[in-house]
Amino acid sequence: MAKIAVIAAGSWGTALALTLFENGHDMTIWTRTESHAEEMRRTRINHKYLPGILIPESIQITSRPEEAVHGAEMLVFAVPSQQYAAVLSDFKEKGLLSKDVPIVNVAKGIDMHTLETPSQMTMRIAPEVPFVVLSGPSHAEEVAVHLPTALVSASKSRKLAEWVQDLFSNDFLRVYTHPDVIGVEISGALKNIIALGAGISDGLGFGDNTKAALITRGIHEISRLGIQMGAQAETFRGLAGVGDLIVTCTSMHSRNRRCGILIGQGKSLDEAIEAVGMVVEGAYTVRSAYLLKERFQLEMPITTELYRVLYEGKDARSAVLHLMTRQKKHEIEELAIAYKDWE
Repeated sequence: MAKIAVIAAGSWGTALALTLFENGHDMTIWTRTESHAEEMRRTRINHKYLPGILIPESIQITSRPEEAVHGAEMLVFAVPSQQYAAVLSDFKEKGLLSKDVPIVNVAKGIDMHTLETPSQMTMRIAPEVPFVVLSGPSHAEEVAVHLPTALVSASKSRKLAEWVQDLFSNDFLRVYTHPDVIGVEISGALKNIIALGAGISDGLGFGDNTKAALITRGIHEISRLGIQMGAQAETFRGLAGVGDLIVTCTSMHSRNRRCGILIGQGKSLDEAIEAVGMVVEGAYTVRSAYLLKERFQLEMPITTELYRVLYEGKDARSAVLHLMTRQKKHEIEELAIAYKDWE
């Protein structure tokens, strides 16, 4: 049994706290506000983020970070990516981080201001703290009711990745280990923007053909940026890559897809986010990915058009038309070059 603190009480953090508790671990959930903590302690339900799921009395709930991390052997950070650096810095300044207590990050995104992934933010703010990213095709609503799910635990340390694998694995949650931290992070972050596009497509009334094209060309864009940032191509063909992309683009559990549907139906980005009622990571990652694309001078047409729709007011239907009428090209340029006798 390990003593573990989950930092942030959103839907995914709560579902993972329940999973770890069922695996026999001593669990504490930290939430930012005392009012949220008090409501969860009183009702034993996270009504805002994971309604209908009972939180056992033995799971501690607190808004005091010092109480949350006291004696913890692992911190599971479920903080939205745009708040990750601020929370991590606050914990660091309070002396609540340690080289002996790994951080397992489960949120998916890229900081809009620094263009850093969570592992890069951790290396800058608290380089002494061991880091793991836990990612893959997973909805909190399904994990909370024990529907079979597979994830990857990625770390530069094989021993640490395997420890996380052991702590989280059970008969409904299967965890694979992985060495490609940046690849897993880029996969998890950028699949949200492709899911926004898939939702916009649905909101515009387009069909399965359109969504299949978005998913397929989307993984191409994700891998292009990831490889530029040091990731391995094989990562994008796995659970963290195409697996997470498929589930996020096709499920109504996906906040990003639901947000996209509302935008396709004519709502503004702000109106759509308000209607979803929870953090829509893809809305912020679109900007981060666009700026990274510009930094590395990469061709990422889906990301570019989504940025223009969300941040420059471009009409969504016009953006689709632009994608469909771009200059003709080979699907896989490398193959066209490799087949020297192809005439």
